[in-house]
Amino acid sequence: MFRRRQFIRESGLAMAGLALPNPISALGNSGKGLQRLTILHTNDVHSRLEPFPLDGGSNAGRGGVAARSALIRKIRSEQEHVLLLDAGDIFQGTPYFNIFKGEPELKAMSLMGYDAATMGNHDFDAGIDNFADQSAAHARFPIVISNYDFSGTPMEHRYVPRKVIRKGDLRIGITGVGIELEGLVPKQLYGCTQYLDPIAAADRQAERLRRKEGCDFVICLSHLGDAYKEGKVSDERLAHDTEHIDLIIGGHTHRFFDAPRLYRNKIGATVAVNQVGWGGLRLGRLDYVFQSGRAHKISDSSSLSVLGKTID
Repeated sequence: MFRRRQFIRESGLAMAGLALPNPISALGNSGKGLQRLTILHTNDVHSRLEPFPLDGGSNAGRGGVAARSALIRKIRSEQEHVLLLDAGDIFQGTPYFNIFKGEPELKAMSLMGYDAATMGNHDFDAGIDNFADQSAAHARFPIVISNYDFSGTPMEHRYVPRKVIRKGDLRIGITGVGIELEGLVPKQLYGCTQYLDPIAAADRQAERLRRKEGCDFVICLSHLGDAYKEGKVSDERLAHDTEHIDLIIGGHTHRFFDAPRLYRNKIGATVAVNQVGWGGLRLGRLDYVFQSGRAHKISDSSSLSVLGKTID
């Protein structure tokens, strides 16, 4: 059974002004009208349902859905408003996927109470029809993606480009973007899916969430990758070149961030980007404090190690 001492809190706040020793006073209020929101997130879990084997390797005994679920339950018991999100590559990496084609992964996420997820390139590995069938049958959460045109494919009615989730008095908007599939995924696996510019698509959905649907905070679930030297579209570019996104939960590049990276968007506002590696080894946590809706600050960030079996 998971115990508190079985996980290591690996946190860091890398930029001045991100850590708020007294977030209430930092928002200029003694507490009236404040609401806290805890965002938990994963990416690139790659069908890792069980902990890594006890083989003496650096990841031995770490990960697994049982330990992650226990950690999520513990945080939910301590915090009133919690969001649980995933940034794609749910599938591929263990025999569970080879045999069951994604059913146990989506069932586990549904039992853990995920609020939303986006698609990664490996989620096409058994074909777009498989992902559509598995998500329709077993995902009790929406698949959110804005830059794949699924018209005429089995996914046409199995996704949404945006989603609004209420947490207390807050309206949280969620959109998502995926990486270009051509050259990365065999054509027969994604069929006639059309890739759209992720920056334009995400900001268009984020603007609608903000202005038409009255969201206080907008999150983009991204499977673009955090940054590339050659200038390829990435979370870094997404943050810089959009206007309406507050937080990007990233994936694809398997980076272990110890703290979110902060960028300035097109209008000079701060956008946070976070990512927590791969294999379900960590659970990302971002704690926000809101005052009167959209005025918000990160009060804490954590990258929590998920420990399953221990080595005696």
